[in-house]
Amino acid sequence: MNTLFQGVFEEATETTSLQVGDFLICLLAALVIGFFLAVISTYKTNFSQSFFLTLALLPAVTCVVIMMVNGNVGAGIAVAGAFSLVRFRSAPGSAKEICAIFLAMGAGLILGMGYIGYAALFTIILSAVMFFYQMLGVGTKKNVPQEKTLHVTIPENLDYETVFDEILEEYASSHELTNVKTTNMGSLFKLTFSITLKEIGREKEFLDKLRTRNGNLEISLSKRDKTLQTEL
Repeated sequence: MNTLFQGVFEEATETTSLQVGDFLICLLAALVIGFFLAVISTYKTNFSQSFFLTLALLPAVTCVVIMMVNGNVGAGIAVAGAFSLVRFRSAPGSAKEICAIFLAMGAGLILGMGYIGYAALFTIILSAVMFFYQMLGVGTKKNVPQEKTLHVTIPENLDYETVFDEILEEYASSHELTNVKTTNMGSLFKLTFSITLKEIGREKEFLDKLRTRNGNLEISLSKRDKTLQTEL
């Protein structure tokens, strides 16, 4: 057990040169751990190919940087940290993505110091905790009222101020008409409502009742725009 968690560089403390065999062992271990982290971190989540590749290769990059600076942790973290932030220059990362990035960097740092056993143990424990939290759904909001933006097209002969009041009061805890626009040479009205749905999973039933009231004209239900910019 002690041999498993012994650093591969501890036997070569008298020499300053990095052995090719040790380098390849640490690099291979970093690639395996990186792939494992990428699979766990992207399980049942939306992710891009670039993010998957970043997680898969970042431990190897960090490992090599630490080895090349001869174990100078301060200089190695500074360089590897600059590498990890490159992804977030163009696309902002979520809190989970940033956490996964630092997890991959931590594993690469341990590998760069030569402790393959500790790196594997660190990866397995934190990945198991992450997977456990994902399965439990810790931190997710359930049964929260859904704020939506509703766009409805109606013919000009309907009174847009009251035509949907009955339906909106049944399915929405609050609603407000925020925009009215004429279209098709004034023969149609396009209405925009800000609504908060009472229950999740009744959107289709809600839209079906709206369609029967507006003559099956165009209806759109989307996530509420926080900037309150209406495209109609």
